Amino acid sequence: MTDATASGLPDARPQGSSSLLQQDALMKRRNAAEARFKFYGIAAISVSLVTLCVMLWTIFSDGVSAFRQASLELTVTLDAERLDPQGDRSLESLSKVTTIGYGNLLTAALNDYMAERNISVEGVSPKQVGEFISRDAPARLRNMVLADPELIGQTIRFGAFASGRIDGYMKGRVTMASAALDSNITPEQLQLADRLIEAGVLKSAFNWRFLTNPDASDQRPESAGLGIAIIGSLYMMFLVAIMVLPIGVAASIYLEEFAPKNKWTDIIEVNISNLAAVPSIVYGILGLAIFINFAKLPASAPIVGALVLTLMTLPTIIIATRASLRAVPPSIRDAALGVGASKMQTVFHHVLPLAAPGIMTGTILGLASALGETAPLLLIGMVAFVANYPSSPLEGGFFDPATALPVQVYSWASRSDPAFIERSSGAIIVLLAFLLVMNILAIVLRRRFERRW
Repeated sequence: MTDATASGLPDARPQGSSSLLQQDALMKRRNAAEARFKFYGIAAISVSLVTLCVMLWTIFSDGVSAFRQASLELTVTLDAERLDPQGDRSLESLSKVTTIGYGNLLTAALNDYMAERNISVEGVSPKQVGEFISRDAPARLRNMVLADPELIGQTIRFGAFASGRIDGYMKGRVTMASAALDSNITPEQLQLADRLIEAGVLKSAFNWRFLTNPDASDQRPESAGLGIAIIGSLYMMFLVAIMVLPIGVAASIYLEEFAPKNKWTDIIEVNISNLAAVPSIVYGILGLAIFINFAKLPASAPIVGALVLTLMTLPTIIIATRASLRAVPPSIRDAALGVGASKMQTVFHHVLPLAAPGIMTGTILGLASALGETAPLLLIGMVAFVANYPSSPLEGGFFDPATALPVQVYSWASRSDPAFIERSSGAIIVLLAFLLVMNILAIVLRRRFERRW
């Protein structure tokens, strides 16, 4: 019995209504729908996180080993009779000795080391012992001697990369079973590798040359590096930044603050939005037709890649910059105009500084997106094999052949040797590190300069 009925007053509740403390059928359905929506949201986030973790685990498990490389520490005697038959130490006579002669020196040094310590495995010939040494090592030793002829006649310590199969064995990629089916390595050579590891001559250490060496041929995966790709990416990002930022910000300021609102500006705005959704490969075709075929700029040059990426990134920068300008409260503009500031002064002295954090964030994220683009760069020839480093910017390096990190990933992933697959995963880790730094920088700048209204 309620207070109303006890006092003789009529009950004001509608007939058939339920208590607020009890859920009716409609409320139960609404609560159930809300619970299902929360479950779907949590499930979607969970699936996304699991997918991300699986992707990162796959990349890092396959790519971390690319930063380590097996090498041989050899004591090599630079025999003057072999390297300088003329005895005049002239560059002309020294250049006549090819990498084959230097390779024989390294093979002899490794065989002598094994003979001194009685290291041998039945079925492994001296020639097969020489196959432990990377084909890149003779070329590096030759360059060293040509740079300093006084080394001839001396006995030096020389670190040579082990071949790709030996390196793969130390990383678990090559096994005795796979070696029995491989024409490039034998199980007996792997047994000899175990003996050399025990002797301390065959070691695995961090490979700085993975970050500094140029690309290598299919026969020398152990010496392939990201040096040219990193330089090419830095050149392109520098050029993209100095082109896209002033053009994008200027276009955004005009469209948002000065342009009259008519059908022409509406058409421009619609086209900018459409250009932001155009597939990147279309920009590659455009760059191939205009910058290479028409303007005759050199293919595979950072300047061409930067121009293509600038065209592709510009709509995104304009949209982000306009959103930042639009986020500045109208009261700021009204106050500036009220105290006598001109339209130009209002925009550049008040509106633009307040919109700067959003503009910087949008620009950095746009550059990070451009850094990972592959399709447009493939069409302008940056997938070509480049063995020489580009010059410095002051010496015209922007016009020298180069490649980029995402293109290098594509190039290595398309090769058949498993060592290149490992290096492609390592290159992805380097690319992710660049993207992570750029995203952290965007967050820091936004937090540092952000203003709340």
